[in-house]
Amino acid sequence: MQNDKPLAGKTIAILVSNGFEEVQMTEPQRALLAAGATLKIVSTEQGLVNGWHEKAWGHYFAVDVPLSNALAADFDAVLIPGGERGVAKLAANPHTKRILRGFADAGKPVAALGGAPQLLALSERIQGRTVVANEAVRETLEAAGAKLVDETVVVDGNLITARDDLDMPAFKESIVEHFTTVAASLAAAA
Repeated sequence: MQNDKPLAGKTIAILVSNGFEEVQMTEPQRALLAAGATLKIVSTEQGLVNGWHEKAWGHYFAVDVPLSNALAADFDAVLIPGGERGVAKLAANPHTKRILRGFADAGKPVAALGGAPQLLALSERIQGRTVVANEAVRETLEAAGAKLVDETVVVDGNLITARDDLDMPAFKESIVEHFTTVAASLAAAA
């Protein structure tokens, strides 16, 4: 039944680098897989990328596409988990700005959690957008022209952002609904 898998046929990038917040990837990943999406890990790392779980290194995950080879055109949406170490590595890589601009310019769905919304400031496509982020990146986002609100999850057009201390069950439901709605509107406009 089509409704059981609303993201069937959609390919979603998970943009990470060593030190990403593991639970902010694996929980939404499960929900997106259950909705029928194909997921590809895009990373600055080669071969394997290492998550961060609570106060120590977590699991390794296979990298599907090196960030240097990734194009927004190859994906229908992107999920960017937080995690101070991982976000810092992504911020230092010029390909992050390139791919995020591609998603923003195409109006494709973007989900950023915790500290990851600061990467949207790199893309120079955050001005006037309403977002939520953790305290550590508020100043960066405000300087880039974003409007910050104090909520757990915020949807603004194609963009969905969430805090570190988010209600994961609510976020998982929101991300599937958001990615499905935006993907359907893009398909209708094509």
